[in-house]
This record gives sequence, structure tokens and C-alpha cells, in this order.
Amino acid sequence: MTRLLTVIRSVVVALAVLVAGGVDAGAQEWAQKMFDTTYHDFGAVARGSTVEFAFKLKNIYQETVHVVAVRSSCGCTTPKVEKDTLKTYEEGSIVASFNTRSFTGQKSATVTVTFDQPYYAEVQLQVTGYIRTDVVLTPPGVDFGAIDLGSATEKKVTLQYAGRDDWKLVGVEPHNDYLSASFVETARSSGQVTYEVTVRLKPDAPAGYMKEQLVLATNDQRAKEIPLDVQARITAPLTVSPGSLFLGALEPGQKVTKQVVVQSKRPFKIVAMKCADSSLNFSVSDEPRAVHVVPVTFTAGHSAGKITRKVQIETDLGSEVSAELSVYAQVVVPPAKS
Repeated sequence: MTRLLTVIRSVVVALAVLVAGGVDAGAQEWAQKMFDTTYHDFGAVARGSTVEFAFKLKNIYQETVHVVAVRSSCGCTTPKVEKDTLKTYEEGSIVASFNTRSFTGQKSATVTVTFDQPYYAEVQLQVTGYIRTDVVLTPPGVDFGAIDLGSATEKKVTLQYAGRDDWKLVGVEPHNDYLSASFVETARSSGQVTYEVTVRLKPDAPAGYMKEQLVLATNDQRAKEIPLDVQARITAPLTVSPGSLFLGALEPGQKVTKQVVVQSKRPFKIVAMKCADSSLNFSVSDEPRAVHVVPVTFTAGHSAGKITRKVQIETDLGSEVSAELSVYAQVVVPPAKS
């Protein structure tokens, strides 16, 4: 009898392990589906340069997703959560920063992202790169800071190389139509060369946060490219937050109200909030304010499906000053009762 109980316990434990393993595998799969990619190669980068990559993720589920922690297997990479709580259709990112000041040579790291909502799961992101000791950028990257929409500006970076006598920069490739760049050699002596790189932000750059990368091309066959990170925050005269508003999953006839913030640098009136869908209503103040908190009320219709609407916001700041709000909702028809 005792032996029989022992066998039964062993079978139960084995089944529990198998079930747990299956649940864990499924948990990893649902979480991993939210990421665009789980691998990034920084390539060859200059020592001391600013090198980051954002692993983008989007909550494709009706439940709220929460990132409880991130950790790295190597001090060469520092992870950061840009937004730890994502509601349905909201987007965020895990930013991996390569520590080019304290490390050199070939480095790799595993960044583990831990979720505790709606279920426990871990997703592993892989980064790798080679930190060069012969190239130094000062400053380590280009940060234009906050720039008014329509403004043109430029920043300069000094590149210093120590090694071969014939080493040269041969080109620069912006991967963004709103950026341009040029370079000029300023010094060369005994295997050391200095370049001044000028990066320009064009006046037609759209409002929002820009995070891009220039590629400096060299004649070095072992490492032909040197990435240079560029960032800017281009502010429009009128902004709406959030730019995308998810109203939730609702049953037919159900009503919900959420708020958006419309703001400018000086007081203004909201003249109209235009949308072709009458199920959306807005409560707008007649008083001029620099910041307007606008309630948005949605009444779900009788047809199930995803609702996507655009709302045009017009003000007394002029016909050229407007903003657009994207509104989303999911209408869910409950199953019929038997």
C-alpha cells in the first residue's frame, strides 16, 4: 500500500511538472508576441558614444499588461522601461543602452523582461555589439533638445581616430528625410585624425519625439560604419494627449467617458472637435485656456467590432494650428443565454 501511494505521488508530481511547463511555455509565447523583435546588433560603435535601441512592444490583448521588472545579464547593457503599464492597443518600449564608456571589445547581453499582469511571463531580448577603442565621439551623440515645429537647427560632433595613417571618413548616411549631415577633416598627424561632423534638423520635421541614427562610413574594411545617435523633441503649437485614446471594450448601448488634454503655449479656445460619428460627444469650454481638459463620451452601437475614428480639433489660434485625436473602442456582444 505504501509503495502504491509512493507511485501515485510520483505520477502526480510528474503531471504537475508537465502542466506547469506547458503553461510557462504558453505564457512566454503570449508575451513575446507583443514585441516587434527580440534581437539587435549594434554593430561596431565608437567608445564613449551614445548607443541605444528601443525594443518596441504593443498590447494586443484586452487585459492590461504590466512590466514589473527588467534586468541585464551584463553591465555592458543597461535596460529601461519607458512605460510599464499598457492598456489595450497602447505601445511602449524596453530601451537597451550600450555602456560604451566602461566596456570595450565584443559584448553581448540578455535583457530579461518580467511581466506580472495579466499573467506572469518572462521574455528575453538579446543585444550584441563591438565597442571600438580607436574611435571617440565628443559629445557622444546629438541631442537637439526641445525644438519648436518649423525651426531649423544644427549640432556639431568631433570624431577622433587613432590608428592607421590612411584612415578616412568617406560618407555620411542619414536614414531620415528630415536630417542632413556633412563632415570636414580638421587635423591629421602620425596616425591620428580629427573630423568635425555637422548634423542639421530640417524645418519640415514633424512634431513629436525623434530618435534616429546616422551612419558614418569609413574606408576601414574591418569596420566600415560608425553609428551616431540623434534625438530631438519637436513641439507643435498645439498638442493633444494622449494622441490615441482607447475607450475600452463595451457592450452595445454601454457608455463611457474619458479625458484628453489639449494644450498650447498661450491661452486659446477650442472652436470645434469634428468627427463623423455621432456616437462620440465632447464637452468643450468656451473660456480661453492654455490647457483644456476635454471629456470624450462614447456610446457603443449595436454592431460588434473595432471602432476607429479620427477627431479634428480646431482652435482660434488660426486655421494652420490644429490637432488630431485618434479614438479606438471595441464593441463586444455578449453570448446569448441558453
